[in-house]
Amino acid sequence: MKQIIKRGSFFTLMFMLLGCLSLYAADNNFTTKQITIKLEKAGTLPDRIASSRKYKVTNLKIVGEINGTDLKMIRDMAGSNSTGNSTDGKLSVLDLSEAKIVEGGDYYYYDYDNNRNNYYYTSNDVIGDKAFCYCRGLTSLTLPDGITSIGYCAFNGCSGLTSLTLPDGITSIGSWAFRDCSGLTSLTIPAGITSIHSLAFQYCSGLKEVRICINDNLDTYLTKGHPYIPVDYKYIDCDIKYYINDKEITSIEIPSNVTTLGDYVFQGRRGLTSLNLPAGITSIGDRAFAGCSGLTSLNLPAGITSIGSYTFSGCSGLTSLTLPAGITKIGEGAFYGCSGLTSLNLPAGITEIGSSAFAGCSGLTSLTIPAGITDIGYEAFLDCSGLTSLTFPAGITSIGYGAFRNCSGLTSLTLPAGITSIGEYAFYGCSGLTSLTLPAGITSIGYRAFYDCSGLTSLTLPAGITSIGRGAFNGCSGLTSLTLPDGVTSIYFDAFAGCSGLTSIYVYAEKVPKIDSKAFEGFDAKKCTLYVPMGTRDDYWVSNFGDYFENIVEFDATGIDKTTISTDIEEVARYSVNGQRLSAPTKGLNIVKYSDGSVKKVTVR
Repeated sequence: MKQIIKRGSFFTLMFMLLGCLSLYAADNNFTTKQITIKLEKAGTLPDRIASSRKYKVTNLKIVGEINGTDLKMIRDMAGSNSTGNSTDGKLSVLDLSEAKIVEGGDYYYYDYDNNRNNYYYTSNDVIGDKAFCYCRGLTSLTLPDGITSIGYCAFNGCSGLTSLTLPDGITSIGSWAFRDCSGLTSLTIPAGITSIHSLAFQYCSGLKEVRICINDNLDTYLTKGHPYIPVDYKYIDCDIKYYINDKEITSIEIPSNVTTLGDYVFQGRRGLTSLNLPAGITSIGDRAFAGCSGLTSLNLPAGITSIGSYTFSGCSGLTSLTLPAGITKIGEGAFYGCSGLTSLNLPAGITEIGSSAFAGCSGLTSLTIPAGITDIGYEAFLDCSGLTSLTFPAGITSIGYGAFRNCSGLTSLTLPAGITSIGEYAFYGCSGLTSLTLPAGITSIGYRAFYDCSGLTSLTLPAGITSIGRGAFNGCSGLTSLTLPDGVTSIYFDAFAGCSGLTSIYVYAEKVPKIDSKAFEGFDAKKCTLYVPMGTRDDYWVSNFGDYFENIVEFDATGIDKTTISTDIEEVARYSVNGQRLSAPTKGLNIVKYSDGSVKKVTVR
């Protein structure tokens, strides 16, 4: 009897074990194979998948209409809920090829920004803003054929996405649409796309190939250009192979009938090393060669009159380039980041250099700016650290914000007489600068204009200057002597802060200039002497100058620094503070050379 009972118990256990294995196998099969769900009505997906099962599905195909309610469910299954927080969802493969996105239903995403609640809802045939953002579990996604656009941050943070099929009907892709999709290795751009935001594929560092589909002939494609595609060298630092209709672009023969190269046509083609442009080309679009780091040489036809914005930006392999004589304008960022460029001849006809035009051209050693230029644009030569020689034309009137910032190789600088203003940060970080000549026409020096020019040892500011901007010479630690003209009325915060090497300062102003706090912060007051005009010591001592200077000494501001009994000493030459020879005494500060070899500073009123 006991044996029979034992035998029955054994069989019971076996049946239970087999049942569990069967259930496990069924469950495992359920989670691995593609599950196809046909929706008769939009918004019913939550009714079709039990809550106990939604986190087990890994491969899902949906047929029929879907709205915000369904998308909310899909997000949950793909590992990110409606607020972007992680879930236990394991959905990795999603096929929506036979689905249609329609308006209606619940919101699929919610966030809080700028003191307001933002709710996101579906629209007809649109992948809406933030539709799949942070669904990191998704590795493969097939979009509906009827989709016409992809919105802002639609796939932002989908780092697991490796495969993506964009339908032919898509015409636009929004900002940050695929930001941080670092797993994306291949991308095909449909022929119908007319607009791609510049940051659409920001930080897609895994991209290895981009395929561009065109319906037109090659000459038509080259002329009309192409929407922005993910090749900005600042964001993507890898070798991407580019294809036009499945033909890799390593070299290309441009048809002779092409007269215009459109925007972005060769952007990012790093494999392109040389290119011959037909003689008939008269214009080159924005970013036409941006990111073509393999390009070492390029001929520009004589008929070209302007270079567009960021046309050659990131062409780091380009070592020399001859610009045709007919060019009148160099656009914004035209040569941005062309670090291999060592020499460049600017033709005489150029009248405009755009902002950031040569920023990051660290290999450029010398440059002569042609006579037609009247102003140097915003950050035009930013970070040109190799620049040691720079020649300005006489017609220059202003130097813009940060124009020569961090040009640490510059050792001497003479600005022409016509310049009236020096912009903020204009020569910031020019640490190699040891000699500086400023023209008499300058009336003000902008915020941090010469900040950290630690190589400067002496400085005489011209007579016309009335104000010295905030931090203008901050950090000029090598400066030992400073001369301020009589016209100075204001010295702003931090103007000479950090000028730790100062030992003598000559101020010609009889009326004490207004100075802000910390104007002379950070130098040894005991080692530095402030020289002021005769009869003004007390005025300077009771002013804010007295907070910095222990040694205040009067001097003869007329320029007669010492007396002599010789009657044979005569004036032999007279100069302005910028070194120009004067035929007669000129109002302001004059430099007078005498027959005994001595040189005096003379103020003429």
